[in-house]
Amino acid sequence: MEYMVKDIPVYYEIHGSGMPVVMIHGWSPDHRLMKGCLEPAFEQLDQPWQRIYFDLPGMGKTPGRPWIDGSDAMLSVVLEFIDGILPGQHFLVAGESYGGYLARGVLKAREPLVEGLLLICPVASQETLRDHLPPFQVLEKDEAFVDSLTEEERRYFTGITVVQTRRVWEKFASDVLPGLKVADYDFLEHSLSKHVPYAEDVDWVEQPYRQPTLMVMGRQDSLVGYRDHWQLIENFPRASFVILDKAGHNMQIEQEEVFHALVVEWLDRVRAEMK
Repeated sequence: MEYMVKDIPVYYEIHGSGMPVVMIHGWSPDHRLMKGCLEPAFEQLDQPWQRIYFDLPGMGKTPGRPWIDGSDAMLSVVLEFIDGILPGQHFLVAGESYGGYLARGVLKAREPLVEGLLLICPVASQETLRDHLPPFQVLEKDEAFVDSLTEEERRYFTGITVVQTRRVWEKFASDVLPGLKVADYDFLEHSLSKHVPYAEDVDWVEQPYRQPTLMVMGRQDSLVGYRDHWQLIENFPRASFVILDKAGHNMQIEQEEVFHALVVEWLDRVRAEMK
């Protein structure tokens, strides 16, 4: 399906019914990343949830536009999309990587409507990001299998992946790689990259967010790290902050069983608050 936001046909999918959960993927993949990592968790639940997956401009099936020259413009698209398909409704929001940065923007703009927040390896501080990143390291590698991949496949897979095995590759190849291959990198590099930090600090808040929250990071995440995230903890007094070992920026794949269990527990907390 498509929903028009200004001159942009935003591609989206809706699965199930019940309380809506809006999923925001990261920089360059598409909705398949969120769908692949979260649908297995929802399948474990008896309660109904409406899952809304969409492609950000310049990624997946949603075209970019030159006027989206940074995160403030991108957030305006996300907010207009949410307002359009969920007018006045309460919802949950889940964001991964750059999508976690956008999710905090959604929270700040629509907090009275947001019943719960999930942040998956989110971008934290733009200013200190590079200073606080852990070094890249591989903790498990199936040498024979990795050697069997094509040069292009190895380039996509091995750059940030901490666990380099067939299981992780197969999930990466189905959930992440398709989006990487179709992303509009000219738009990402020359339009969206102009003003990545918001004009105002998204993490400065007058009142803490008191709904159930889950933030999950990888201990070996060499793209967004984990150290700066602890600076956010007082903003979320109802948050579980989890840093998983043997996990990089593909944490949701490398530690998928633990990740799914954490998501199910978060949804249970949200459901309890809604009664």
